Amino acid sequence: MAETLKKGTRVTGADRAKLASDLKKRYDSGESIRSLAAATGRSYGFVHRILTENGVSLRGRGGATRGKARAGR
Repeated sequence: MAETLKKGTRVTGADRAKLASDLKKRYDSGESIRSLAAATGRSYGFVHRILTENGVSLRGRGGATRGKARAGR
């Protein structure tokens, strides 16, 4: 979706379905929720909610994980 939506405008019906499928496709191809939010002019929470409403399996946060056993300890 090339055009950005005005922040705070309600997205319903066919527009919401199109946005959801576009976000799902982009998220599944590796884009982050933050980058999708920035690209569409929506909040992180909005994008997260749209993805979960549409059955997308969200990726973990990544980065360093705590609690792993360290070698030699």
